Parts: sequence; structure tokens; C-alpha cells
Amino acid sequence: MRPVILSLCLAVGTLLAVAADKFADISTSELKKAIAEKKVTLIDVNGSESWEKHHIPGALNFEAVEKKLADKLPADKNALVVAYCGNEQCPAYRAGAQAAKKLGYTNVKHYAHGIQGWLKLGEPTEKAN
Repeated sequence: MRPVILSLCLAVGTLLAVAADKFADISTSELKKAIAEKKVTLIDVNGSESWEKHHIPGALNFEAVEKKLADKLPADKNALVVAYCGNEQCPAYRAGAQAAKKLGYTNVKHYAHGIQGWLKLGEPTEKAN
């Protein structure tokens, strides 16, 4: 009986850990509004090569700034921070979202459509200088 209880406890613990790492999604319209109002910091987790080719305007290149992320994020820990990667199946955004969360940011969200969805919708992008 004890191995069953132990297994159940481990399963519940795993589910709680996964749930704790969940980040709310932000819609394209909400993201566009936040960008227009300059009320968001974007973290692009697609890697430098992708970021140089195209990224959502103003997005940080996580690969380049990861070790200095604290210097790149706003002083207000309640400020909106949005991480994104390639598309809806891409889990890489978690690295950027978790890094912001570890720094104490409380309003961290996920743009699930990623850069591919952004491009598909015909939204503007930037290239590296």
C-alpha cells in the first residue's frame, strides 16, 4: 500500500510543479495594444539567427541577453513581460518566461502563436541592425 501512496504523492507533486510553470497566454490583439502603448517587454526565445532575420518589434534576443536579462527588463516587477518562440507547439518560450519569473516578475505571459503566427497574420517585424 505504501508504494501506491508514494507514487500518488509523486504524481501530484509533478502536476503541481507543471502547473506552477504555466504562463497565461496573451492574444494577438492584447499584445498589439500593449506594444502600441509601450507597456510590454518582449522576449524572443528563437535564437540569434532567427531574431536577426525577423522578430516582433522591440523584442529582446534572449540568447544574447540571457545573462544580463535583469538589466534589460523594467524596474517595475509588475510590468508585463511576454515570451514567445516559434509557434504553438514550441516550448522554448519557457526559458525566457521562467528567467523573468525567477527575477521576480509577476505579470509574465506567453504569446503562443510565436513568430510564425505573427508573420502569418501579416504583422510587422524588425530585423537586426
